[in-house]
Amino acid sequence: MSSFIIEDDFWLLFPHAKIGTVICQGIDNSIKDFEFYEKLLQEAEKEAHKFLRLEEFSSNPVIFVWREAFQKFKTKKGARCSIEALLKRVKIGNHIGTINPLVDIYNSISLRYGLPCGGEDIDTFVGDIRLTQANGNEPFIPLGNDENASPYEGEIVYKDDDGAICRCWNWRETLRTMLTENTKNAFLCIELIDETRSDEFHMALKELSDLVSHKLGGIVKVEVLDINNRQITIFD
Repeated sequence: MSSFIIEDDFWLLFPHAKIGTVICQGIDNSIKDFEFYEKLLQEAEKEAHKFLRLEEFSSNPVIFVWREAFQKFKTKKGARCSIEALLKRVKIGNHIGTINPLVDIYNSISLRYGLPCGGEDIDTFVGDIRLTQANGNEPFIPLGNDENASPYEGEIVYKDDDGAICRCWNWRETLRTMLTENTKNAFLCIELIDETRSDEFHMALKELSDLVSHKLGGIVKVEVLDINNRQITIFD
């Protein structure tokens, strides 16, 4: 049995946060409809401009709330929330290309709703998954690199028994657990820290789960964690 646990040290910093999870089992993540996912991303990019109405990029609310959040824990210099990275590309006209169906789907949801989304391959997990503060000794090989870059002590991370999975909460993922065309079982998440956007958060979760189920098949389960519900079972 494997669980997803959000530990007390996270809730001390972010007592009003919500983490929405979409657990996918028995899916087919192979690329069969490239044009569909390319169009999905293009349409999401157009919608994302609604989050960039202020001239000063960092003052736009969906970016500002995460800039504030990242000031509450130790981060690598220049680390930014994943939604900021996507919106920056939209702002400068740098098209977000397709990667694989799961990544394309959660990137499109992230852009459409202005919320950070991410995903990992469940079959690569070692033990339980925890959202917590790092001790600073966790191994971490980032995507696009082959050198260890352990998180700072006190940094918010997702981790398992084998090391960090995602650094600076949702900034950079590890190569070890990344989603690929061969992924059959996936852990997807959407993160909320702005309480006023709870309705959009739940809409995003439903659309994410519906898209995965419709396009990739398998069994899809949605659960939301908050300060009163800190742990779920990923699979038995």
